[in-house]
Amino acid sequence: MRIKIQKWGNSLALRIPKAFAFQSKIREDEYVNLTLEENKIVIEPVEGKIYSLKELVSEINKSNIHSEIDFGKQVGTEHW
Repeated sequence: MRIKIQKWGNSLALRIPKAFAFQSKIREDEYVNLTLEENKIVIEPVEGKIYSLKELVSEINKSNIHSEIDFGKQVGTEHW
């Protein structure tokens, strides 16, 4: 597919067609890796790290813990 490179501020930009974005799993507001391989620009989606509960909880400390928040009474089949 042939597309036009356009100026965006001091940089250059290109539009990624919807079908290409869908097939490559690139979504709006997500980061991509941009590399240059043998004079070709390669754009790849960044795989997000999946954290375990243990990893997330291990980062809680006195400086970032918040107090209990009252969300009100249970509604429907909620269990607190």
